[in-house]
Amino acid sequence: MQMNKKSNKPMRLILVLLAISSLWLSGCATNPVTGRNNLILVPQSWDQQIGAQQYQPSLQSQGGEYDIDPVLSRYVNEVGQRVAEHAENQLEYEFTVLNSSVPNAWALPGGKIAINRGLLTELNSEAELAAVLGHEVTHSAARHGAQAQSRGMLLQGTVAATSIALRGKEYGQIATIGAGIGAQLITTRYGRDAERESDYHGMRYMSAAGYDPQGAIDLQETFVRLSEGRNQSWLNGLFASHPPSPERVENNRRTAAELPGGGDLGRQRYQQRIAYIKRVEPAYDAYQQAQAAAQQGDFDTADRLARQASRIEDKEARFYALRGDIAASRDDLGGAERFYNQAISRDSKWFYLPLRRGIIRQRMNKLSGARSDLQSSLQKLPTGVGFYQLGLLEKRAGNRQQAIQYLQTAVQAGGEVGQRASSELQQMGVAQQSR
Repeated sequence: MQMNKKSNKPMRLILVLLAISSLWLSGCATNPVTGRNNLILVPQSWDQQIGAQQYQPSLQSQGGEYDIDPVLSRYVNEVGQRVAEHAENQLEYEFTVLNSSVPNAWALPGGKIAINRGLLTELNSEAELAAVLGHEVTHSAARHGAQAQSRGMLLQGTVAATSIALRGKEYGQIATIGAGIGAQLITTRYGRDAERESDYHGMRYMSAAGYDPQGAIDLQETFVRLSEGRNQSWLNGLFASHPPSPERVENNRRTAAELPGGGDLGRQRYQQRIAYIKRVEPAYDAYQQAQAAAQQGDFDTADRLARQASRIEDKEARFYALRGDIAASRDDLGGAERFYNQAISRDSKWFYLPLRRGIIRQRMNKLSGARSDLQSSLQKLPTGVGFYQLGLLEKRAGNRQQAIQYLQTAVQAGGEVGQRASSELQQMGVAQQSR
């Protein structure tokens, strides 16, 4: 007799609930900051491995490091280390300034923290900077990323991956669940409890480091004001993952009342340290306007604004890269290559520059130089575009097997570039495995 499939549903539900209960009981771990039990299905070695693996790719994809003003980078790291010294969970904390005008800051597991140039220009004191960094330190120290990952694992029913984590073997299998795991963690919108924890303990850390907790109140008041004004750059940046609210302002006031009075605000010192990026801020404003004009196809205006930006700040590679992009859009390949050369001479670390020059050199039939550029770009940040372009290059050079390998990798990127790579493989008569 055949069993009714519907009759199995209650039993399956019971089994799922039992599995979740088992995972919950076995996956509870003590929060290193609060001392409370939290659902964490991955060990702290996961945090360290994810942080180490994803930090550089995340920095690359978020704009690259801002190293034009090394004094500023050292200063931010010094403030961050001063605050992190008081965290209960002592990790290998790193603090990097990113070359992005979007006002944002984020933390990866394992203590890997970044703050954008665009946020630094909006802060008013060292105490506010300490509040931002203390908040991000808490996200890492309290293992909020691991908690978010664990919740996702439960919701997706990834019992097999969870069992690997709990056995304490081969954590790399979990670390490579998806190539975008770093981006997912950066853009994670933490729950209200995690945000409260980070506000509260971040203030504790900054106070213990000698800063006035008033800086954290000033910071949240600024955030609320800017969010009410619906400043688009803020909505795309910090507010997307750390939404401000009057409640957070009041919570910070209550926390400040519990902490020792006084402390350093460091307004004058902070203004001195950011004087350079404030002075060249008009260059980045012009650059953003140039990008918008280029997207609209107004290349004359875009080029004029990019030249204006480079006159203010000649050391910025991105301004020359944009001029290269504009020249490429006009099919001025020689001009594009010259601008990319100028960009790379100013910044040899950002993946975008060799990627773009490699594409142009391939169009110019400079295959050896193009191959070197594209491989250099992929070493910095593996991208679907980079693998696709290398696939085209090797196909053109007659290296069929190498071309197939690169194109098959590009297919995994999905989207438009994945579709193009798939079409190339079909034209080559390569049967693709269904995913």
